[in-house]
Amino acid sequence: MAGGVTWYLEDDTYLRTRSKFKALIASALGGRVAEEIVFGEITTGASSDLQTVTQIARAMVTQYGMSDALGPQVYGKKQELVFLGREISEQRDYSDAIAEKIDREVRKFIDTEYERAHHLLTTNLDKLHLIAKTLLDIETLEAEEFIALMEGRELPPPTGSQPLPKPATADPGDAPETEWKPGSLDMPPAPSPA
Repeated sequence: MAGGVTWYLEDDTYLRTRSKFKALIASALGGRVAEEIVFGEITTGASSDLQTVTQIARAMVTQYGMSDALGPQVYGKKQELVFLGREISEQRDYSDAIAEKIDREVRKFIDTEYERAHHLLTTNLDKLHLIAKTLLDIETLEAEEFIALMEGRELPPPTGSQPLPKPATADPGDAPETEWKPGSLDMPPAPSPA
């Protein structure tokens, strides 16, 4: 029942970098930012993304020591239900002043990546509209198809059918016909699907 879903490619490492987390935050904010840019209005559609963004930013600050202001320290002790794999509570082992700093750092990570997403989408508004139009036509884009659209190439043909037309922004006379080869994008790591 989701209005839209993004599935990331599986990541082959258990170690995540600060830049990967920041890319995930910017990516998750993309739908919310796109609503603001295109419609001048926001909906409840990004509520799950906002929860994810907040969880990632808070973990960066409190669990992974990725905040320059607070340094390499863990804040708060988590109590988990071992058999269920869920957190049940957090024991706060820091002062109110530190709690305010944590909140400021979480906000800073989110605001910075919001601005990044906004800049990327406004400077690539034609691609945003192309992706939206394509999704209205074919409903789902695989990574290779997304990359082809970003690079202005013809979409690879679906299995057992004719090739899809070139993107609307591409002029058929601009480039010679070539066999499609998957491109690459520097994409954030893949969260495991639930």
